[in-house]
Amino acid sequence: MTPAEQDREYLWHPFTQMRGWASGPEPLVIVEGEGARLRDDKGREYLDGNSSIWTNLHGHRRPELDDAIRAQLGKLAHSSFLGLTNEVAPALAAQLVRAMERPGEWRVFLSDDGSTAIEAGLKMIHQARVQRDEPERQIFLSLAAGYHGDTVGAMSVGHSATFHGTYAGLMFASREVPAPACYRCPWNRAEPERGRDARLARKCQWECVRTVEHTLDELGARATAFVLEPLVQGAGGMAMHPAGYLAQVAQLCRERGVWLMLDEVLTGFGRTGAMFAFQKEDRVAPDIVALAKGLTGGYLPLAATVASGEIYAAFLGEYEDGKTFFHGHSYSGNPLGCAAALASIALLESTHTLAHRATRAATLEQLAQRFWQHPNVGDVRCEGMICAIELVQDFASRERFPAALRIGAQVCEKARAHGLLTRPVGDVLVLMPPYCTTGEELAAMAEALWRALSEVLPAVV
Repeated sequence: MTPAEQDREYLWHPFTQMRGWASGPEPLVIVEGEGARLRDDKGREYLDGNSSIWTNLHGHRRPELDDAIRAQLGKLAHSSFLGLTNEVAPALAAQLVRAMERPGEWRVFLSDDGSTAIEAGLKMIHQARVQRDEPERQIFLSLAAGYHGDTVGAMSVGHSATFHGTYAGLMFASREVPAPACYRCPWNRAEPERGRDARLARKCQWECVRTVEHTLDELGARATAFVLEPLVQGAGGMAMHPAGYLAQVAQLCRERGVWLMLDEVLTGFGRTGAMFAFQKEDRVAPDIVALAKGLTGGYLPLAATVASGEIYAAFLGEYEDGKTFFHGHSYSGNPLGCAAALASIALLESTHTLAHRATRAATLEQLAQRFWQHPNVGDVRCEGMICAIELVQDFASRERFPAALRIGAQVCEKARAHGLLTRPVGDVLVLMPPYCTTGEELAAMAEALWRALSEVLPAVV
């Protein structure tokens, strides 16, 4: 059997309707990658337009990452992190604390992926409240359309009927507040305007912030933490927040003793420009930051939950006090993953620097402006090396296409024929290339996506 035949016979893919998978076109079998390009088993080459699901920062077969993993493999692949440590996990923790720009105030808990980083953070917050004699603080706030992963706790602070509706009976209750997504915000009185990101054309009085304020005041001492993705909600439709929102809600939380938990699984490690998205706004001091995806440059599964000294202190005591954080993972502190992460951070400081990323981001944003010419493009929004193009049935009313048409998926499927691999979020097209992508490759990605869009939705005005 070929790999494609074995796949259809034995595998179950994530977020995939397997009946359609089994009866549809033969799956692409990716066998090789280099830089921003991937190759399949038939020798066809594709540009990796979404960094292999938002993980690959520096490109494929990056020599610095390959060498770091090989060097570590020559010494130790894995050993227990329970009652032991290793050479590389402490070094990585130190690097992450330094990158947070608040030395001495953080502790790093290592796990496997974004969902587990979120799950650990939620449990840290809950247990810390109990151990601080604040058991009434049990209610988490989170944004509408939020997505933080698929473990039960992560689902509980997400609000996606598509992803999580089936599991409602398993989840704990959380309080949903409106997302500051200007393009579809009910408080935004601005009419759609071609050529301007809705965040820049918005007309409102920060009602989204006032709603958070009112909700916090209503909950009072029952509120424990506000969980959100800063600046960009990934699986929540690539909604991008207006500048100033994060700083305002962070201040509201701080004034009321509510902790701020930021999901930087997508936005971390330079995607939005800054090392971490929260650093793009003043006076934002999170209490928990969840990291994954780009942590190892997209090479190996590794995640980190970075906790403030205030939360960490709630777990200190004698053994008989029972204040231990009773949570862990078999591969916590895995040396191979930590070695890859250290090499990835080094590349961010030496090669794919802030200036380099800013240059690539400016090129990507400039190329994206072309999409405003298409009558079915409702909004084009960019944040650093993240570009989202929202498709609509009607520009003036922002009316969506019927979900059954799968317009976004059709466009991305067509894009394959033009040498581009990317995946939509509903009818939002996404370009999120590796930082190594050249200007010419960025232009080729934009051209492939434009051609695919024009084939699915001919631009007849």
